[in-house]
Amino acid sequence: MNINMINGLPVVSLKLTYGENVHVLERVLLDTGCSTTIFDTDAVQPIGLYIDFIQGQSVRMYGVGGQSELCYQQPVSGLYIDDLKLEEFTIQLGITRDTYGFDAILGVDILLHYGMVIDFKNLKVLKQ
Repeated sequence: MNINMINGLPVVSLKLTYGENVHVLERVLLDTGCSTTIFDTDAVQPIGLYIDFIQGQSVRMYGVGGQSELCYQQPVSGLYIDDLKLEEFTIQLGITRDTYGFDAILGVDILLHYGMVIDFKNLKVLKQ
């Protein structure tokens, strides 16, 4: 995964596959200060990933300065991020495009779960 530095922030592109649907998110913030990965609800609609009101729950997402926003946290199975398969993995769905300008925020949960390494010298995220 290549990192592009945009306004001093590390941004990556992710190919999402869910069922038979494939969609590329071009503006994904790589955020080691974010504990849980969050996808913009509009950005994942093309692959058929929607809020699951039965399995999920509404939660507050807190950012810098303590401000919070409502989002939806739910387990997902069968979602591929590039070649990584998420099974019974908890993600958040919310509004990240309008508020922050990103299709998603890739948090520490996925980086840690897959043992990924951020190489800022070569601007790459590596899977170990």
